[in-house]
This record gives sequence, C-alpha cells and structure tokens, in this order.
Amino acid sequence: MEPTKEHNEKMAKMTFASVYPLYVTKIERKGRTIKELNQVIQWLTSFDEKKIKELIKENVTFETFFAKAKLNDNAKLIKGLICGYRVEEIENPLTKQVRYLDKLVDELAKGKSLDKILREP
Repeated sequence: MEPTKEHNEKMAKMTFASVYPLYVTKIERKGRTIKELNQVIQWLTSFDEKKIKELIKENVTFETFFAKAKLNDNAKLIKGLICGYRVEEIENPLTKQVRYLDKLVDELAKGKSLDKILREP
C-alpha cells in the first residue's frame, strides 16, 4: 500500500516535537530508556542529544528535521511493516524517512537489541 499525496503532506507538516513525547511514552512503557531512544535517532539522523533537544525547542516539521539530517548509509536496510505500510516500498523520500524512524522506535519498544536495531555489520 502506497501512502496518498495527502498522507505525505501531513507527514511533512507534522512536528518532531509533537511526536517525540509519543516515542518516549511508547519505549518507556516497554522498559526502554530515553538514552536508547536518542541513540536510535542519532544513528538514523546524526543528531546528538543536544541537537535533538534544539530541534524540539524550535518545533521543526519533519520536512525540516530530515532536511537537516545526514541519514545513515545503512538506513536502506530498514525493512518491514509499520502503520500498515511496507517501509521499503514507500516512494516518497520524506515519508520513507519518517517511517524509518517509526520502525526503529517500534523495534526498540519491542525489545530488539540495539545491535540489531542499528543494523551494524
């Protein structure tokens, strides 16, 4: 299933600051830490904890968030279903990047080890 144009536009306009607390709630309910969450975000985007806090404070949209990010070369290894979409089949680059992040957070919440989540050789 491919996201609609409207869905892609909604994703672009959504703010990272509005979604980050939802990520925190999701992972903490499953016994994971904010430090682990930030490590996952840093792996994907190259943003350290200070930059993550800055982007939250600036209330940036996902469009701006990912425009500033340096995506990890191994991000293309992120595959599977998230929110009803197969990540590797999403054509819109920004929507794909947002779903990469969603997928990593989901894997963290499901108890996967950081080695597997970070797809390091």
